[in-house]
Amino acid sequence: MTTEDAQAAAGTAEGQGPVEIDPEMARHLENKREELFEKFGIPDEFPPEVLEEAKERTQGVQAEIEDEVDEREDLREMTTWTTDPIDAQDFDDAISIEEREDEIVLWVHIADVTHYVNPDTKMWEQAVERGNTVYLPAYTVHMLPPVLAETVCSLVPNEDRLAHTVEMHLDKENLGYEEINIYKSVIRSDARLTYTEAERLLDEPETAEDVLEDQSVDLAEKTERVWELADRMHEQRKEEGSLVLNPARDRAHTIIEECMLKANKAVTHELMWNRGVEAMYRVHPQPSPDEWDEALVEIQELDGVSIPGDAWDDPRKAVNATLEQAPGRQLDKIQWAVMKVMPRAKYMNDPFGGHHALNFEIYGHFTSPIRRLSDLINHWIVYSNDVPEDLIALCDRASDRQKDAEQCEREYKNFLQEVGLDPSAVNNRGIEVVENPDDEDDADTDAADAAVEE
Repeated sequence: MTTEDAQAAAGTAEGQGPVEIDPEMARHLENKREELFEKFGIPDEFPPEVLEEAKERTQGVQAEIEDEVDEREDLREMTTWTTDPIDAQDFDDAISIEEREDEIVLWVHIADVTHYVNPDTKMWEQAVERGNTVYLPAYTVHMLPPVLAETVCSLVPNEDRLAHTVEMHLDKENLGYEEINIYKSVIRSDARLTYTEAERLLDEPETAEDVLEDQSVDLAEKTERVWELADRMHEQRKEEGSLVLNPARDRAHTIIEECMLKANKAVTHELMWNRGVEAMYRVHPQPSPDEWDEALVEIQELDGVSIPGDAWDDPRKAVNATLEQAPGRQLDKIQWAVMKVMPRAKYMNDPFGGHHALNFEIYGHFTSPIRRLSDLINHWIVYSNDVPEDLIALCDRASDRQKDAEQCEREYKNFLQEVGLDPSAVNNRGIEVVENPDDEDDADTDAADAAVEE
């Protein structure tokens, strides 16, 4: 690696390395996690019978996949890849793209978790109990046993995997759905990209062979195509009134976010309009006009911030335009002013009411069945067309567990700050326990690191 490359790497989570703490601090963090897990009823350990069931379900998988090929779409020859953070433990979504003369075809492949986890399994019961995976900085409480989620359900490169594919034929001009197909498939991911590697492919496609061993040139071209599509979808969402609270998100994150939103919306369209079935829809109520006025006035009064005059009629567009022009020091305050008046999104069996923040008439989750109960349920409904009898209770359960997880994460981050650790640095870089941590790796340094990373 050249000196220039080393300096560039130092600006990334990978380049900086983990935050170092001593054993005593590690014990403090462990005790705090245990306290929070008890407070919010979050089970950190899986029952032995669930772990045993998960382990058994990983046996003989390759032969099982071969048996499934004739019953599924065989997409193993299609260029397919995943893009995730450097510390991702499982890969539940992959993408493929093809630009044709009159259309763009986008494939989003989701791990077919319900092939292994169904209502008759103990793992399903545990998923309902947990509701979602809980992500704390440098610590994860899984919804499904990692022995399953991180192996046969993970779309690792160069391995055949069972997937649920959302195939979307998009109009080249307006990016509307010309055709939506959802089906079981067998895929074979060609590469596992980190966000940093994806950015490098976009900046320097000629260096693709340094990042990837196989299909490097093809994947560099595909990454460029999907970035162009994602950028257009992102701008279109903003123009149509979708709220974008993080205007500085990098290209790799934008690719994944926009592709997953497009797939989730496509599945919801299929469930509601083509099948007319109940499902776990994501409903986000809107603030009252007075609440929006309160937020906009608070934003307008911030030093150096001005809401464009032509944006006041639509609060979401007003916030978007303001975030793009505001000084960086005010971004957190603008976001907080909005979040204070924004009602919580919740899961409901009735989609009507829509998703206010996204400005989607109907929306639901499908792309993360390893970490969200809602997606697992929707996979089962799409596949079986069978709606669980207790769907309303499941919606309430998923909503409540998400609220608990978010509050647990918030309190744990506050605790990290209290003991002199920066939550962003810990989250991005992880933790390493050492006997004598570097004195320079203190809270001030971590805070500076976090500012660079963000």
